[in-house]
Amino acid sequence: MKEQITQILGQKNYVPANVPELLALLHFRPGQQQELQEALRELERAGLIVRIKGNRYIQPREADLIPGRIRMNRQGKGFLQPDDATIKEIAIPMAATGTALHEDRVLVRRNVPPKGLRPNTAESITGEVVRILERRRTQIVGTLQRGRQFLYVIPDDPRIPHDIYVPEPRDSGRPARMGDKVVVELLEWESRQTNPEGEVIEILGAPDAEGVDMLSVLRQYDLPLHFPKPVLEESHAIGSTVAAADLSGRVDCRGHQVITIDPDDAKDFDDAICLERVSPDQWRLWVHIADVSHYVKPGTALDAEARKRGNSTYLVDRVIPMLPESLSNELCSLKPEVDRLTKCVEFLISNDGKVLNAKFYAAVIHSKRRFSYAGVLDILQRKPAAPVEQMLHHANDLAQRIRKVRFKAGSLDLDFPESKIRLDEDGRVLRIERMENDVSHQLIEEYMLLANEAVAGRLMGLHRPAVYRVHEQPDARRLQDYREEVLSHNVPCGNLSQSAEVQKLLRHLNTLPIGQALKIGFLKSLTRARYAMEPLGHYGLAKKKYTHFTSPIRRYSDLVVHRALFETGTPTAAVLHETAEHISNTERNSADAERASKDVKMFAYLEEQIRSGQPVSYPALVTDVRNFGFFVDVPGLAMSGLVPLSAVEDDFYMFDPARSRLVGRRTRNVISLGDKVTVQPAKVDKFKKQVDFRLVNDPSGLKRPALQRHSQMRKKPTQAAGKKHGSRRSRG
Repeated sequence: MKEQITQILGQKNYVPANVPELLALLHFRPGQQQELQEALRELERAGLIVRIKGNRYIQPREADLIPGRIRMNRQGKGFLQPDDATIKEIAIPMAATGTALHEDRVLVRRNVPPKGLRPNTAESITGEVVRILERRRTQIVGTLQRGRQFLYVIPDDPRIPHDIYVPEPRDSGRPARMGDKVVVELLEWESRQTNPEGEVIEILGAPDAEGVDMLSVLRQYDLPLHFPKPVLEESHAIGSTVAAADLSGRVDCRGHQVITIDPDDAKDFDDAICLERVSPDQWRLWVHIADVSHYVKPGTALDAEARKRGNSTYLVDRVIPMLPESLSNELCSLKPEVDRLTKCVEFLISNDGKVLNAKFYAAVIHSKRRFSYAGVLDILQRKPAAPVEQMLHHANDLAQRIRKVRFKAGSLDLDFPESKIRLDEDGRVLRIERMENDVSHQLIEEYMLLANEAVAGRLMGLHRPAVYRVHEQPDARRLQDYREEVLSHNVPCGNLSQSAEVQKLLRHLNTLPIGQALKIGFLKSLTRARYAMEPLGHYGLAKKKYTHFTSPIRRYSDLVVHRALFETGTPTAAVLHETAEHISNTERNSADAERASKDVKMFAYLEEQIRSGQPVSYPALVTDVRNFGFFVDVPGLAMSGLVPLSAVEDDFYMFDPARSRLVGRRTRNVISLGDKVTVQPAKVDKFKKQVDFRLVNDPSGLKRPALQRHSQMRKKPTQAAGKKHGSRRSRG
């Protein structure tokens, strides 16, 4: 019935009709009116049709109404990702977001300004939320407070700008105390001009009580702590060893020198490799990926739960796995010295790193050794002492040649060092480790990219419906704005719509003190990678054919791709489209949760430093300059923050908007983008989820290159207005 309705509404001669008229147009019996109304409601909730005046129905685009998912930033601005992939992102001003919350599905009326005499002028697309189609989250975590006449909850998520009014908590465990972390069930919220109302359904406890910080994160992002009983029963029934019957039809690779390379604390080993020379100028590479699809079948409780979770989530103190540990850490994990089932991509590669041939098949392996990245790096920095070490040296040389080919094709170097927070037994920050993208990481990365690209090409050649990993071209206006920002710092910059010019700029930025800050700005101008049914290519990797194939233990997308490549009876296009949107959402949710879990630990760590009166000094990089202060990136803390002008005591600073810098009125000292400074934590605001730092003299006697003396100014700077805190421009 739904398909018939959408067909009728899509006809060129269709005139907006109400329910009785649609009943006649569809040639339905009068007794089917209730069924028709229910179908119309479901289509309306899905954003596929809209109801207009006179209770008549039309397709959304007929009235410039666009369904999609809205994402909010901390300033309250929204960005709509339309359901229709051919429609570009739509910006929603703060005043036009209505009662939409981050990640809600909404219906947006697109603003179409008159072009006048300049029809080709590029305009940013904006819109206004007219209806909430579906709440992404109805339960919100926050802090309970008491006003003069009522109780309210301050949401933990700074993207929710309104406090939530609540009655006295009841039937929620122990009595609530002011300042407790609580979970609120959001009730009706009809107008942005009034505060939303809700009901406290769970009291998590005092924010400084043991475990409450991480429990708040788990509740806020709706992350499950346990697997349902039917899921565990299915996983246990599979067993713990590879059975003889499982080997039927598989290529036996157990005699090969197969190895794995992973982080030192990893337990779920998705991938393994083996490399052999077949001639003086050719290599054979085997990329083995855990065969999760052999154990997790469509229609099972295991599959339903894996799809629901979408991916594993790596919080700072724990992993929320996509699959039960009996599979993720045991039977599917490519552990050494045991038989394991895989899906294999076998490559024939030339000496210069070009793929000559690729084959795809099911296999069985017996991994010879498990390496950590640090162990591989150590081996690569000395002469090989055993055949497996010699293979690693050859694998590294070939990977670097493949990497060279990739960058020659236009791939962008967007890697930044990552940081890992290590906790002590009490869950407090012990140390922060900097993780560099060295050759040991690149060795595996290049082979996984190669496999992902080969599988995407194979699926496209077979014309099989699948899910692809896509990273679309950046918006031209954003690129132009970024280009103007770069030029304002006297850094040469060509036409950034050409990948060669982007590569040239990124290489140049790597040589400049200001370079890292500008590189961060480029990342902000890019769209976010997502999953889609359409093979739209990957901008950052410069690949026209790309999917995710190499991590089926921790990503549902890869499991879908395995089935599409090796099995028949793949899901319908509608189901795959829905799956692609769902796993894109779970990926974003996990990324937000991972960031939040780090934040709560780091905020507690920095608060303790401030209370002690002995805050630690950290090197930092100036990444943005405003009239109220400047933002810094602090690598040693793996976080960013604001240095308000009130914390800069050596002078009164004025803002020069033309050059995006701050200038001391008396000393003529200058603070500008890319400067290296030394800072200490000064204030932690848990509600706004931000940290303020103060500028300090480096105790080791290092110079402060941010404060450079300038004798003349080309343009008179404006006085820095006020000392209010802001936040760096972000899309959430």
